[in-house]
Order: sequence, then C-alpha cells, then structure tokens
Amino acid sequence: MLETRTRHRPRLTLLVAVATILVHSAGAMAAPRHADTSLAQDARASLAQAADRMVEGTREIGLFALSLVGINYRYGGESPERGLDCSGLIRYVFQQVTGVTLPRTAKELSRIGQDIRTPDLEPGDLVFFNTRRFAFSHVGIYLGNDRFIHAPSRGGEVGVASLGNAYWQKRYNGARRLVGVLPALMPSLITRAEASAPIDSAPTEDDAAIDSDAAEDQQP
Repeated sequence: MLETRTRHRPRLTLLVAVATILVHSAGAMAAPRHADTSLAQDARASLAQAADRMVEGTREIGLFALSLVGINYRYGGESPERGLDCSGLIRYVFQQVTGVTLPRTAKELSRIGQDIRTPDLEPGDLVFFNTRRFAFSHVGIYLGNDRFIHAPSRGGEVGVASLGNAYWQKRYNGARRLVGVLPALMPSLITRAEASAPIDSAPTEDDAAIDSDAAEDQQP
C-alpha cells in the first residue's frame, strides 16, 4: 500500500503543478482582456459625454439665436444693441455660445465648413441664399423642421422663416456645417431640435426687387 501511494505522489505533484500553471495563465489572459474592456468602456463613456456636450451646444446655438428674435436689422451691425445684419447675427451667436470667431461676411462663411445636402440638414447648419443677385449673399442658421433664423433686410427684424417658402426656395444656394467640422467645434454629434418661434412671412417678389436694388438694404 505504501508503494502504491509513493508511486502516485509524482503524478499528484505533476497535476498540482499543471493546475497552478493553468490558473496563472488564466489570470494573465484575463488581465489584458479586463484592460481592453475597461479601455472600451472608457472610450464609450467619453464619446457619450462628448455627444451630450455637443447636443447641448447645438441646442444652445438655436436657443440663443431665438432669444434675438425681434432685434432690428442694421447693415454692418454686430451686436443686439446696435442691430444685426445676416452675417453679424451668425458671428454674434457663435461667439457667444462657442467662443469661436467666424468670418464676417456671408460669402466668407460659405467657404468654411462642410458642404451639406438639403436632406441632410441638421440644426446649427448655415443656410445660404442669393438675395443680392450673387450667390451666398445672405445667410441664416437652420433650426430644424425646414425653418431657419436670420436677419432679413433694412426695416426688418431677426426672425424665423421657412425653407419651404417659394421665395427662399428660389434663392437657396446650399448649406455648410461648422459644428463637428471646424476643429474648435468638435465632435460632430448633433440631434435635431425643433424651433418654437412663429414663422415670418417671406417678402414678396416686388419687395425683393426693391431690396436688391437699394444699396442701403444690401446684406453682407
């Protein structure tokens, strides 16, 4: 009996050694997997936080712009106190909400950011129009639901208009996306926001002709 036990001891010792190796190997393999999982979770959490910040920032752009409804139009105006023209409105809103200083004129704004197709419009995108007999002479901020906010022309006020209106459809030049494209406005994560302000009536064709011919009514 003693011989039998002695013969089995080396085998038992080997089994214990193998089991120990397997346990340590499993632990070593689990550590990287755990690290990879943690990194993935951290990345997802960071992305979610960035998305939340961007969503909030986009909402703030629309909400802040809507807070300026009723401000008088003024050619060359860059502040609510002095009045705002179309590009002055864009510049002021983005400065106040994001801290980013944008180019001054509608034409210059049309050269930055990413070109966006109409079906892909998102709140915060810039929409451009030909209101002075050349492309990209007027600009507004898209709000969602085919609506945008802009400073129209002399005698008018900052207000909300509809892209579906024939006047604006005829003069529409396209859209540019700044949020998520310009380095200072990353990441590109936006959700649709709906504007609640009333829609301004679009100017008539006669009014548009007068505005486009009058130098004091020109918009940068």
